[in-house]
Amino acid sequence: MFRHAYPFDPTHGYDLDALLAVVPPEPPADFAAFWRDLQVRAGAVTVAPTLRELPSPQPHTQVFAVTFTSLDGMRIGGWLTRPRDEPVERGVVVSHGYGGREEPDFHLPFRRAAVIFPCARGISRSACAGIPGNPDDHVLHGIARRETCVLGGCAADVVWCAASALLELFPMAARRLDYLGISFGGGIGALALPWDERFHRAHLNVPSFGHHPLRLTLPCVGSGEAVRRHQQRTGQALATLRYFDAAVAARFLRIPVHVAAARFDPAVPPPGQFAIYNALAGERELFVLQAGHFDYDGLAAEETRLRDALAYFFNRA
Repeated sequence: MFRHAYPFDPTHGYDLDALLAVVPPEPPADFAAFWRDLQVRAGAVTVAPTLRELPSPQPHTQVFAVTFTSLDGMRIGGWLTRPRDEPVERGVVVSHGYGGREEPDFHLPFRRAAVIFPCARGISRSACAGIPGNPDDHVLHGIARRETCVLGGCAADVVWCAASALLELFPMAARRLDYLGISFGGGIGALALPWDERFHRAHLNVPSFGHHPLRLTLPCVGSGEAVRRHQQRTGQALATLRYFDAAVAARFLRIPVHVAAARFDPAVPPPGQFAIYNALAGERELFVLQAGHFDYDGLAAEETRLRDALAYFFNRA
């Protein structure tokens, strides 16, 4: 589809029909029980959010540094925005990719919304001792056991406890709480959202962590390559990753979900992205991207069309 210098084909030989036919893995027998228990534990955390106002580049938007407590007593950092001159009527949780986050997004299609931008443990404003920030090392942290895999804690950080912090600060936002996540954040969202009834709609953009049995056979330049090489060396990663498969979790996700999935992506193999979309149990909408994690002619126009699609998806009655 594109000229590139990668030593592999970022489409992995899948055309659109083949991508839409990818069947997600079956869940382990105790998959739902594992995730429900994790969510209950996160729901019991006293999140104790704090805000500190920062200079805002937008005259009609207030910006704050936010911190709150997540699972394991981890103190999570990030940003929060709210309208300066309008009441808050809804809430949005926005996660990030594995590159982390340096500031809030100001282009999102939400009016009268309090928006929280949490950073997962070990990353950006949640950097901490003991959890590496480098994506290749971060994704392997605690992978020997499902109870210690870092992705479980990240689900609490950027979805469940972030939502609790937002709703403690703005209880009125419970009327309409939505989620957006890209790449890492898209996969974490698919993993965490099925177990939290507070959310109304979600958008997953080029979501990661989909269909690990297939993903481990596909080379890439993202964090999945570190996992693939770890599996080749040890043969042990899949035993844990069966419980952190976003395509498996999507089988349990019943709120309306909008997915932007790429046909060409060197960082997150497209079959894994489409496996998540294909597995969704509720109302779903698909926006097919020409490419993800790749700069190409027409990217700006495609991003504009995606923003228009999201404005319609999140704001229609």
